[in-house]
Amino acid sequence: MFESEASEFQAAGIQVGADQSEAEERLLAEGLAPFPIQRRNQALEMARLYAVLYCFENEVRVFVRETLYEKDGVDWIDKIPAKVREHCENRQVTALKDSWLEGEKTDILGFAEFGHLAQIIIAKWEYFQVIPSQHWLKQRMDELEKVRHFIAHNRMLLPSEFQRLYMYIADWNRVVGL
Repeated sequence: MFESEASEFQAAGIQVGADQSEAEERLLAEGLAPFPIQRRNQALEMARLYAVLYCFENEVRVFVRETLYEKDGVDWIDKIPAKVREHCENRQVTALKDSWLEGEKTDILGFAEFGHLAQIIIAKWEYFQVIPSQHWLKQRMDELEKVRHFIAHNRMLLPSEFQRLYMYIADWNRVVGL
């Protein structure tokens, strides 16, 4: 059976092939098995936070990109703060040279650091009036960036920090409408 035929059966609700979610769970369990149960549980908690932050950060990138494209046109990247644009361009050049590292390399905004997103929004503030204030934006983005660093460096957060992350992202989604 070809993949295209399998897709038709799956769309009709018929399971074709192995259950991938079961296989993925087994692989995860095997990969985590050597570690103590407390460490595994912490890792799974942090993985949820990573997933939420990953989705949030990339939706903010989409929001910024689409807004700038709508307002400034196809050359929107030339109209963001020069230091941010140069940083993104330099990181993109480095990524293109790292031929062993595969992944998305064409999206220039993908090379912006998390904090750059707030800088871009503030520099183009007249385009982002849906956001209550620059102070509101900076406060949330700065706090989320701190959480992002903890997650990126595999440090465990307290439950109150989990709640703050969820609250700030819910605030953003309510205000911006993601």
